[in-house]
Amino acid sequence: MGAGCAMTIPTVTTIQEGYAWVLAQGVSRLEMQMLTLYALGQNPQNRAWLLAHDTDAMPAAAWSALQSCVRRRLLGEPMAYITGTKEFYGLHLQIDARVLDPRDDTETLVDWALDLGGDGGTPLRVVDLGTGSGAIALALQHCRPQWQVTAVDASADALAVAQANARRLGLGVAFVHGSWLAALQGPFDLIVSNPPYIAATDPHLQALDHEPLSALASGRDGLDDIRTIIAQAGARLARGGWLLLEHGYDQAAAVRALLAAAGLQQVQSRRDLAGIERCSGGQWPPP
Repeated sequence: MGAGCAMTIPTVTTIQEGYAWVLAQGVSRLEMQMLTLYALGQNPQNRAWLLAHDTDAMPAAAWSALQSCVRRRLLGEPMAYITGTKEFYGLHLQIDARVLDPRDDTETLVDWALDLGGDGGTPLRVVDLGTGSGAIALALQHCRPQWQVTAVDASADALAVAQANARRLGLGVAFVHGSWLAALQGPFDLIVSNPPYIAATDPHLQALDHEPLSALASGRDGLDDIRTIIAQAGARLARGGWLLLEHGYDQAAAVRALLAAAGLQQVQSRRDLAGIERCSGGQWPPP
């Protein structure tokens, strides 16, 4: 998104005229619909409402709010922060700048965890490390109510967001304030995490300056937190348990090597919908 252009603000009388202006600023059609609905006080996902009401009058307060939303988006602020909501694995989460904006790619990690757990009949003990908004933990608990899911984060602010999402969705995830696995005993059948994995010197971080740096960057090569989790996992995994980690688009080989060096077996990676090796994992040797 570009940030340097001054916007010409026309006088509009209908909702349709308002969203036509949004499109003219270079905002995508989907984001235009969501921002317009949000400014009008509607559910940002209810695009059918917009089609049915596009000839309605545009209230002055909504028009002002829509202009503000567009300015924020053109400055690169994530949609989730502007609207305060994000859909992840079929769940509508409340999101703000205290937590990372959940990415669709992370659903690959959830898919893999669910595949390993079979039909969910066995009440597995599962922990999500660096839970942020709670996206992964809540998706797993929603899909597998029998599982005992724990979510951990070192940020009290992030935990507050995750706990609020859990209460609103009625999902009984347990929450722990701590650094990775240090505050936990185990054993766990499944450890999952989408930790920070961007190198601290990566120039792409500049484009992510609206999001918490602690949830993005992890040392010189981006692997510091992944190393810590792998080092701690052996003492917390049940025999036959799995550790699954999301990582950067070019880090799969390095993460697989770290997993193998720590003694995990069946080390492998999963690709996201774009065909990129997005997650890697391994199994603690069974009995």
